[in-house]
Amino acid sequence: MLWDAAARAGERPAVIERAGITDYTSLWARAAGVHAALRALGTRPNDRVGILLDRGAEAVAAYFGAIAAGAVAVIVNEKLRPRQIEHMLDHAGVTLLISSAELLARQPRALEIRASIADVGTMPAAAEPGSEPAPLPRIGADFAQIIYTSGSTGLPKGVVVTHDNLWSGIRTVATYLGITGDDRIASLLPLNSVYGMNQLLCSVLSAASLVVEVSPLPHEIDATLRAREVTVLAAVPPLWLQLLGLPRFGSEPIPSLRVLQNAGGRLPTSAVRQLRAAQPHALLFLMYGLTEALRSTYLPPDEVDQRPGSMGKPIPGAEILLLREDLTPCDTDEVGEVVQRGPTVTAGYWGDAEGTARVFRPNPLRPAGAPDTERVVFSGDLARRDAEGFLYYVGRRDRMIKTLGHRVGPDEIVEVLHASGEIVEALVDAEDDDERGARIVAYVVLVTDGSVERLKAFCRRELPRHMQPSRIETRTALARTASGKHDVNAERARHAFA
Repeated sequence: MLWDAAARAGERPAVIERAGITDYTSLWARAAGVHAALRALGTRPNDRVGILLDRGAEAVAAYFGAIAAGAVAVIVNEKLRPRQIEHMLDHAGVTLLISSAELLARQPRALEIRASIADVGTMPAAAEPGSEPAPLPRIGADFAQIIYTSGSTGLPKGVVVTHDNLWSGIRTVATYLGITGDDRIASLLPLNSVYGMNQLLCSVLSAASLVVEVSPLPHEIDATLRAREVTVLAAVPPLWLQLLGLPRFGSEPIPSLRVLQNAGGRLPTSAVRQLRAAQPHALLFLMYGLTEALRSTYLPPDEVDQRPGSMGKPIPGAEILLLREDLTPCDTDEVGEVVQRGPTVTAGYWGDAEGTARVFRPNPLRPAGAPDTERVVFSGDLARRDAEGFLYYVGRRDRMIKTLGHRVGPDEIVEVLHASGEIVEALVDAEDDDERGARIVAYVVLVTDGSVERLKAFCRRELPRHMQPSRIETRTALARTASGKHDVNAERARHAFA
């Protein structure tokens, strides 16, 4: 894709960042230089090549250079610490790590890894087309990338993604979002995540411009969106809530914005309505996906006002099954596990045959006598489907709270907490309780004049007894994973330490 984009849109900005603008010809030259350097260093097809660089043009070039060399790319979030970085690189069997002297010097200690390290600064750009070795041909079933999950509920797993998976996913998403070469797509999310990578790949597919903003501060993000005239903006719920808490974002629409996207968690209905009011001219896509299948569903913008709590319908080419525990299909409005079929279902977990067999299974609804070759992904997420075919997320199977004889989804409680108008954001968890089975705990960030007492009174009015939090704790900010999602384990640890 990058070679093609450079050929047809060479002078168009490819990556726009604070350090400057890199056009497609220059980005290609850097990627081709990385490709040539990897070949010279002995990189072979299917070798795992790690990429530990600040999000920007150098990281993008390293990614495409590794792919051109036939390698399997392993992008590591630059905000991680040595222990996490070492786990991912060693687990994936990375033989070569592309990084920079400046980034490695920022680490609190030297990395202890088996891989050799290559400084991206020593890899010269290609002089001109034809001066570098041609990209190695790959087929769709070949591995392109290992994507490590955020690890918010334990050690991250390496999800193996094929070229077919990536190609199918980005073509589908770019089509329903209507991405063109005239778009300027914000890059606010880490490239090691499926969501963040999607912004990059859709941009290059369409020869659009990727606008990189690395600051986590909402006012700086807002300023960049305006100054760079961003047209496509994707964020996760915690980031949307921060932006909506910014007076300027909420009261002064950004004229250039054309598309807004939410994924990485359910956005509360009240926040959906706020976002629609803040940027009324932009099309809002509410989406759902999992790393193991890249992208699963989306709600078209013309349905958002009518169904703000829905995760939509399956993306083109995919099928979403809702199954009971006995693997039979659920009825209308019955809650079941989300199981996905289709070309974006990935190849499994790297180095984890047991985990792969548990999550990637034969299609239980295949026709009698059909070959047992298709694998579907069991997400662990629970949802229901209404009579019109729209899906509604209920919660994680492993995070359902069993209290006072009821099964409660944390997101149901978060939705009510937001409806109170007393909070900016919330995270709901549970603690063991001998009498109840579990007691519900809410960690919240209050609005400027918010009141815990009013919040508790609201919960008593709006929630049945078994869904009311036993304890509400206030925070100045909620812990987040490296991919920007709420970190349940970190909040638990913070409470235990306190």
